[in-house]
Amino acid sequence: MLFRSQIAVNYFRAKLNLIGVISKKKAARKAFELFTTPFRKSNKKYPRIFNRAEKLEFELDGLSIRGFRFNHPASHRILIIHGFESSAKNFDRYIGPLVRKGYEVLAFDGPAHGRSDGKRVTIPLYRKMLEEVCNRYGPINGFLAHSFGGLALAHLLEGLPHDEQTKVAWVAPAAETVTAIDSFFRFLDLGDDIRKEFDQYILEKSGHPPDYFSIKRTLPAIKAQVLWIHDEEDEITPIADAIKIKDRGFPQIQFHFTQGLGHRRIYKENKIVRMIVDFL
Repeated sequence: MLFRSQIAVNYFRAKLNLIGVISKKKAARKAFELFTTPFRKSNKKYPRIFNRAEKLEFELDGLSIRGFRFNHPASHRILIIHGFESSAKNFDRYIGPLVRKGYEVLAFDGPAHGRSDGKRVTIPLYRKMLEEVCNRYGPINGFLAHSFGGLALAHLLEGLPHDEQTKVAWVAPAAETVTAIDSFFRFLDLGDDIRKEFDQYILEKSGHPPDYFSIKRTLPAIKAQVLWIHDEEDEITPIADAIKIKDRGFPQIQFHFTQGLGHRRIYKENKIVRMIVDFL
């Protein structure tokens, strides 16, 4: 698997740099397509608890978005939001404990993930999906979001009516899109000239530069109580970005740092599950 992945890396690196010789703009657009395409999909079955769920589905920009609802109806609702190259099924261990608290639980596969349609996903598209979920199945009282899903949630909350009673559990959220882009460009060894066109393409496509897509930028508008959990050895969403936000002293956020759990194992750790369920 590692060997095949390295072949893919070498292929895309060579392809993008070759296109860049001809056109930096075309190379940047191809890089953006790659950056927003989830390649890894789990073939494992949905855990048995999902057999008890009500299956939900709606259309969004021509895509079928599919998800699950547990313990409906209940007055208190929790929405689980997965990260990039993940799925609702990875958060099964939260569902039973939240239902036992009397909560209704919602979990959807984002665009291009799990059972939902699509080939690529961006922050604006994921935020739009979350907004549609809230409009159709809300109001939502609490959110659990991991990684890329955490960044999408921050952009949702920026414009979503909520108050201090709303609860948000962020687990290893992708705090800064610029950090992810920097890592992507280093990984594929793409030059600064392609990077300039890449940033310009994001501006043209969304109306905003890459640094707009940041949790830090949205925080002044977020009133919810936030539990931010991050591992010191996270190689996907570096803890340095979390520490910069912690140092800003936002009063609505409490931080909990772990060690040795990495980026994905962290939300499956039993102690973390209990901490989040208790918080929500």
